[in-house]
Amino acid sequence: MNPLCVALDTTERAELERLASLTLPSAGIFKVGLASFCSLGPDLVVELSRQRPVFLDLKFHDIPGQVAEAARAAQDIGATYITVHAAGGPEMLAAAVCAAPECAVLGVTVLTSLDQSLLTRIGVSFPMGEQVVRLAEVALEGGAAGLVCSPLEAAELRSRFGPRDAGGPLLVTPGIRGPQEEAGDQRRTLSAPEARAAGADVVVVGRPITEAPDPAAAARALRAQLAP
Repeated sequence: MNPLCVALDTTERAELERLASLTLPSAGIFKVGLASFCSLGPDLVVELSRQRPVFLDLKFHDIPGQVAEAARAAQDIGATYITVHAAGGPEMLAAAVCAAPECAVLGVTVLTSLDQSLLTRIGVSFPMGEQVVRLAEVALEGGAAGLVCSPLEAAELRSRFGPRDAGGPLLVTPGIRGPQEEAGDQRRTLSAPEARAAGADVVVVGRPITEAPDPAAAARALRAQLAP
């Protein structure tokens, strides 16, 4: 499995198509997030899914019935991976899993834009690592195929739940930044090789590729870093 997921986070169709074309040779997966989906619509997923598996990252979080219908719709337009907030509870996760059996439902633990101080401000008193594990357990109880976490928690989740080839969850890590790259709104980051070494199966990379002077070259370089 090619672990590089390129996040096509733009609201301009021509630019998104350009980035997809440039990074296609290096990408194993294309990610479509909220901004792209809301701007360009479901047809974008249909089109991209003809080129690579699509990680539709809309982070569903609603009552189980609504999430089930959304997951079913995501499957119908060709998404391979969909995200659901683990904080919605195991019944919500299970509803998505049942409604979209052809998709890999990924439970989102704690966003990579949050650090311990922000977690405390929203009322969570547990340490970050403990909160991520708690939410991971909820997601897996609901039948999720995988988990979304920062690379800083990947090693703990991999150790706790086991390797992928022994039935452990697929681990997907956004928050990928090299040592010389600006973190932007990401607060819990590692480089792509570090994330893989920690146990991540898929590394999601957006701005370090899409905002690079040469996105194709940036994608190739990252793919090379992730080669076995």
